[in-house]
Amino acid sequence: MQTMDSFNFAGKKAFVRVDFNVPLDENFNITDDTRIRAAIPTLKKILQDGGSVIIGSHLGRPKGPDNKYSLKHILPRLSELLGVDVEFAGDCVGEEAAIKAAALRPGQVLLLENLRFYAEEEGKPRNLPENATEEEIAAAKKAIKEAQKEFAKKLASYADVYVNDAFGTAHRAHASTALIADYFDADHKLFGYLMQNEINAVEKVMNETQHPFTAIMGGSKVSTKIDIITNLLEKVDNLILAGGMTYTFVKAFGGKIGNSIVEDDKLDLAREITDLAKQKGVNLILATDAKIADKFSNDANTAFAPVNNIPDGWQGLDIGPESEKAFAEVIKNSRTILWNGPVGVFEFDNFDHGSRAVAEAIVEATEKGAFSLIGGGDTVACVNKFGLADKFSYVSTGGGALLEMIEGKVLPGIKAIRGY
Repeated sequence: MQTMDSFNFAGKKAFVRVDFNVPLDENFNITDDTRIRAAIPTLKKILQDGGSVIIGSHLGRPKGPDNKYSLKHILPRLSELLGVDVEFAGDCVGEEAAIKAAALRPGQVLLLENLRFYAEEEGKPRNLPENATEEEIAAAKKAIKEAQKEFAKKLASYADVYVNDAFGTAHRAHASTALIADYFDADHKLFGYLMQNEINAVEKVMNETQHPFTAIMGGSKVSTKIDIITNLLEKVDNLILAGGMTYTFVKAFGGKIGNSIVEDDKLDLAREITDLAKQKGVNLILATDAKIADKFSNDANTAFAPVNNIPDGWQGLDIGPESEKAFAEVIKNSRTILWNGPVGVFEFDNFDHGSRAVAEAIVEATEKGAFSLIGGGDTVACVNKFGLADKFSYVSTGGGALLEMIEGKVLPGIKAIRGY
């Protein structure tokens, strides 16, 4: 399989699928350009080889053409970062896009309009009437799947080579992330640097593990993490479960959790996970104390309490000092660390102490030679808030894609290039 370093892009037009789904403010200014900067090495390599670039991306979840989600808003910043005046096509499969792509010369870059302006990108029918029959829905789904293939074929026709550098959408079987690869032979489709780095990082954690292996899973719901937890129990030595899901476990074993977030329909599941961890010999670690608040607010009244004895009217919004110490001790003695999900409401300064303690413990372990992978939107925002993002072995740009890889799933965007 070709790589960015083995492929010579001289005289070639490359269609590069990136993830420029960046946040914009009300004046369409980019508030975080991390995802754009992450793709720059791939784009520059193609240009330095003497190739030209056609960039495809999505932005937001539009239901059709919408200025709010136009990629023209990122054009100035992209041009600045690349050091090239990037051209723009106000469409992605129209005549303008085809003409501008055909006219590209070595060293030039063309940014196409938001791919998701077309239903064909995602392959899902839009604007079905509310009273549509099952037959009509089935016919619409069949039609959009056929149209999706044509859409992918049109995008592929612009270029000689396909480069997927959009790890954040690799778990979606969309036209530009999976289907388009069918129109290139094996030597003319490859991963960009970012995509390859992401894959390497996850495979290092999951398949080339150095022990002890500790995973820290935060988040509010057990239900959204069940597949990940189940897969991790086959691999980890220590599993720290934190965040809002703590209280589902505590309640499952008779604890008093006050007004803390809980999934009452998942109490049996919490007990099953606890039993499974014992069967697998995994050290399952939950918080023992919490920083509690009398309302969900940064300026709430606060106190500390055991997680299984939180007064009525109060809720746990962060871990307490005992839990910080216990988590840190396990983390610092680990050789492989995976962190997904803050352990408290880090967005509130008064409840970010636990997440900061976890982050600092991972940094310390990393400095001692551990491999640390941090991923998920909230977790990345958390470590960025603390100014620690460059202290870990790898910080993933993918949310859903990272989690699905950890679950053991084969991602469509990866399979489309590797073949497996």
